[in-house]
Amino acid sequence: MIDLVLPSVLETLYMVSFSTMFSILLGFPLGVLLVISEKGSIWEKPMLNRVLNSIINLLRSFPFIILMILLFPLSKLIIGKTIGTTATIVPLSIAAAPFVARVMESSLKEVDRGVIEFSLSMGATVPQIIYKVLIPEALPSIILGVTLTIINLIGYSAMAGTIGGGGLGDLAIRYGLYRFQTDIMIVSVIIIIILVQSIQFIGNTLAAKINKK
Repeated sequence: MIDLVLPSVLETLYMVSFSTMFSILLGFPLGVLLVISEKGSIWEKPMLNRVLNSIINLLRSFPFIILMILLFPLSKLIIGKTIGTTATIVPLSIAAAPFVARVMESSLKEVDRGVIEFSLSMGATVPQIIYKVLIPEALPSIILGVTLTIINLIGYSAMAGTIGGGGLGDLAIRYGLYRFQTDIMIVSVIIIIILVQSIQFIGNTLAAKINKK
């Protein structure tokens, strides 16, 4: 049991860790651009805002399994293969990036408009407002958003197991479903639940500590 479960846990952690990092690198700038480019904001660009909104909405409308299949050529181009733990990071990152963008947009919009206007009146530039006002003020909400992203990616990684993505989802399907080994299926589900609960606890704790500060 341990010989089967442990490698799958490590594969899941590997996929989720790297896809979280890449999805934040892709989604965070998009979320910032959505906020600062909307009408009446600090860098008003209505056309850019509409284009970004359309792209994000389009990507979010694809079910993950379908998006993963559509991105097989991109995985092949970047990784050199379409199936496996490393190859799955590409569609995981792209699937989560629009979600990250919306989460970041929502978090940054929670910042008090008065703080932003005060910064503008003091002569702050757009980059200064982003890095010294928006992000610090929204940090607790951003942490909760990243926590939610990681939890979603755990779910996505489990679904990726249906088409050879590796990890706990692949283990549950290969042994729990196809070989009728119910014990492995149950253990896989329990581990996923523990991962989700642990990440949620850590995220809530960090956000609460930063919020107090």
